[in-house]
Amino acid sequence: MPHVDRALTWILEYGDRDGDGFVEYRRTTGTGLQNQGWKDSHDSISFADGTLAEGPIALAEVQAYVYGAFVARSELAATFDTPAVAREWADRADTPRRRFHDAFWLPSAGYYALALDGRKRQVDALASNQGHALWTGLIDPRYAAQVAEHLVSPELFSGWGIRTLARSMKRYDPLSYHNGSVRPHDTAISVAGLARYGFADDAVRVADALFDAAVAFGDRLPELFCGFDRSEFSSPVPYPTSCSPQAWAAAAPFLLVRSVLGFDPDVPAGKVYVAPPTGSGYLAGLVIRHLPLTGRRITIGGTEHEGLEDLALIRPRC
Repeated sequence: MPHVDRALTWILEYGDRDGDGFVEYRRTTGTGLQNQGWKDSHDSISFADGTLAEGPIALAEVQAYVYGAFVARSELAATFDTPAVAREWADRADTPRRRFHDAFWLPSAGYYALALDGRKRQVDALASNQGHALWTGLIDPRYAAQVAEHLVSPELFSGWGIRTLARSMKRYDPLSYHNGSVRPHDTAISVAGLARYGFADDAVRVADALFDAAVAFGDRLPELFCGFDRSEFSSPVPYPTSCSPQAWAAAAPFLLVRSVLGFDPDVPAGKVYVAPPTGSGYLAGLVIRHLPLTGRRITIGGTEHEGLEDLALIRPRC
C-alpha cells in the first residue's frame, strides 16, 4: 500500500502540471519523445484536419487511468483503511469524472476528444482512445451508447479489430503505426469497455473479429496489423515491422475472455460478478474449469458455477 500511495501522490503533485485537474505531458528536452502516451509516434496526436497537437497534452485515456486508480484506491481503502479514507478517494474519483465530460465531450460529433492541447483546445480526432475510458468506467452512462456506436462503426471497426484512428481523419493511414492500424491490446480494452457498459453484442462481435485475426496469424496476435477493411482483404494485412510475440498483444485474448464472460471477482466483498457468454462466436458456451481463486479451484461459465458456494454471483457491474 505505501507504493500504491506514492504512485497516487505523483499523480496529484506532479502529473498535473498546471493544476487544471488533468494529467498531461510535455517533453523538457529537444530529444525526448514528443508524445508520451501509449501512442508515442511524433504524429499520433492530431486534430481531425491533421494539424498536430502541441503540448502540454492531456490524453483522454490517461484521465481514464487516473479515474480508475482513484476508484481502485477507494475500494482498497474499504478493506485496508477506514471508511473515511474510502470516501476521500471516492470523492477524488468523482472530480475527474465530472471534469472529463465537460472538457472532452464534442456535442456536435457525439464522441470524446482524443486529447486537450496546451491551449486547452479539444483535439477533435475520432480515435480508439475513448474505448479506454469505457474500460475504467469514466464515461457518463448517458453518453456511452454514442461512444459504443462510434467504436463499432465502419469508421473505426475494420472487421478484424478497432482502428487506432478513424478512416475519415486527415492523418488516417492503414499502414501507419498509430494512425489507423489495429492494435490487439487496444481493441481488447475497448471490448472490455463495451462489456462493462452492457453492450454485450458489440463486445462479442469485436472479440470474435480479433480471434479471427489471431487464427489468421497462426494463433499468435502481433503487436499491430494494418487497418484495411475486412471487405478489402480476405485476411488481416501484416504490419511489416510488428513485434511478434509481444507481451500486451499476448495478453489481449485473456482480457477478451474475461470481458465477454463478465468475470470480475471482488474477494473482500465476497462477490463474483459474472454473466454467461452470449452470441454464437468463439466464446459461446465457454466454461473455464480449475480457475484459482481465494485458495480454491472454481468452475465458471455457462450454467456451471462450482467452488463459489460462499460467494454471491451477481450480474456485471458498471
